[in-house]
Amino acid sequence: MNEENLIKYYNKFNEDKRLTRRHGIVEYITTMKYIHKYLKTKKNPKIIDVGAGTGKYSIALHNEGYDVTAVELVKHNLMYIKKANPNIKSYQGNALNMKRFKDKTFDIVLLFGPMYHLISEEEKLKALSEAKKILKDDGIILISYYMNEYCIIKHGFIDGYIKSSIKEELIDKDFHIKSKSDDLYSMVRLEDINKYNKLSGLKRKKIVAQDGPSDYIRNVINSLSEEEFNLFIEYHLKTCERKELLGASSHILDIVEKKKVKDA
Repeated sequence: MNEENLIKYYNKFNEDKRLTRRHGIVEYITTMKYIHKYLKTKKNPKIIDVGAGTGKYSIALHNEGYDVTAVELVKHNLMYIKKANPNIKSYQGNALNMKRFKDKTFDIVLLFGPMYHLISEEEKLKALSEAKKILKDDGIILISYYMNEYCIIKHGFIDGYIKSSIKEELIDKDFHIKSKSDDLYSMVRLEDINKYNKLSGLKRKKIVAQDGPSDYIRNVINSLSEEEFNLFIEYHLKTCERKELLGASSHILDIVEKKKVKDA
């Protein structure tokens, strides 16, 4: 991960605004549905939002009365959170180092932005390890990934970069994007995610197409009436766990559990 490039990028990019646009609203509504689903299974849950961005999730959950801690690398984003809600416990930091927090402190870990930007497998596994350490036994981690097939279809074929990407060897023979160490994003496939979970000793509860087809049809979604858009949301929430939609979604929400190790 190139922290300098990442900070420059997010000093210009408004993540909060993205999640208020219709295609972003689909992702947000879906994610909040599953956050609430697992919060209901915990008594007085403590939540940590690692890579909180401008605090879209942290602020909403804090306003609902939950105990929320936000960790964010980009100072500009962190200041946005502090200004929006000074009562949220917020710290500057990144997903690769959670030493600030005691082991087994949180019931729910949100790990959304970091896994887009951590490039190597080693970095991704380190982030999962750090999240797992601060998670209580039987706690839940909700992880968002940026998917390979969406990028190939959208940026490769629709936007017209497929031939130049192949020529520049940015894509391997199996059409898996090869992220370089100084890239801002890393794209994965389902088998990559499964490998990370296996190596990290995490057990999957659910895996969800966070935004389904919405990123492909932004213009269509924007032209829908409010009633039609609500029907799309209803359709999406009823189909987002279907296997045939998972790999092609632009984002995947992987929900995993840290199982308590039984004494020998």
